[in-house]
Amino acid sequence: MTQTNYSPLLDTYDFKNGITLKNRVVMAPMTNFSSNEDGTVSKAEIDYYIRRSKGVGMVITACVYVSRSGKGFPGEFGADSDELIPSLRELADAIKGHGAKAVLQIFHGGRQCPPDLLPDGQTVSASSVPAELPGGGQGPVPRTLTDEEIQVIIADFGAATRRAIIAGFDGVEIHGANGYLVQQFFSPHSNLREDRWGGSLEKRLTFPLAVLREVKRVVSEYASSPFLVGYRFSPEEPETPGITMAETFALIDALKGEGLDYLHASLMELWSLPRRGTEDSRPRIEQIVDRAGAVPVIGVGSLYTAEDALKALDTGIDLVALGRPLLIEPDWVQKVAEGRASEIKTELDPAAQGELVIPDPLWGAITNTPGWVPVKA
Repeated sequence: MTQTNYSPLLDTYDFKNGITLKNRVVMAPMTNFSSNEDGTVSKAEIDYYIRRSKGVGMVITACVYVSRSGKGFPGEFGADSDELIPSLRELADAIKGHGAKAVLQIFHGGRQCPPDLLPDGQTVSASSVPAELPGGGQGPVPRTLTDEEIQVIIADFGAATRRAIIAGFDGVEIHGANGYLVQQFFSPHSNLREDRWGGSLEKRLTFPLAVLREVKRVVSEYASSPFLVGYRFSPEEPETPGITMAETFALIDALKGEGLDYLHASLMELWSLPRRGTEDSRPRIEQIVDRAGAVPVIGVGSLYTAEDALKALDTGIDLVALGRPLLIEPDWVQKVAEGRASEIKTELDPAAQGELVIPDPLWGAITNTPGWVPVKA
């Protein structure tokens, strides 16, 4: 029986700015609900990252809030204050100490934030449009941000980037996906403004591009060695009106025009097909890769086996991100490297929390969300 050659997954990868990854496998950003109340990283969280940093080439952390008005999850760690730099440094050191590059995902939850996590209990967004919830309900009605507040949040993204640089991270990823604030400004569903921050497609791009420019400005001012700037986006929205593939192509074009180190397409299933906005029937990811051109693309979405990940490279993506698969199998990369790909676990063992080094809050979220990961019977 012929053994499959998985070496393409293990090849090194060179970004144009000089950063080299030891392989093409990335740990995808996943919220873990396990940080301390003051926004510092907990020991359980550090241990969780160490367990998964030994194989992958790069770790993209769970998102951190750049403003207290943007805390999106209980147990989310922060980057909104210089007092948190030592905590951020501890996390960066833990990841890098095991050979992976460390990228901090920076975020503002906007209208998706639970009100009870916010200092004043009031969510904010591009416009006062509530999120549509599964089952037909609506989220809280957010307050429309003022021009001045928008500029403060843009500066907050820059300040969080400065802290990431000081803490020793190798880069930041702007979280422009999954319905959070950066996407809320780009979306025709959530942005009904008629000023410079909204209206036309071009104006809806103003906030995402302003965030990217501010992050890049800070990198150029504070980073003394190569530092990655990535951008994660969701290709489409289910709402009407909502982001279409055509608008996603416009976003990619605009981001390319500004210059950045990589794009990260947020997909639950890598090979999912487009809904609207393109006549091309190929999977979204192939169309995204075509549009990205020379900009590297990270692909993600239910790639549990080594065969899945190897096939994913055929779409043209440069790097394969694993989220849920690394919860189930922290030794994923090591097993591929050792010729034991057939031993990769693809179902969660309900008795293996200790061995998997998954903090209690994250374990509770996984085991209480039916179908979120495949569970061993």
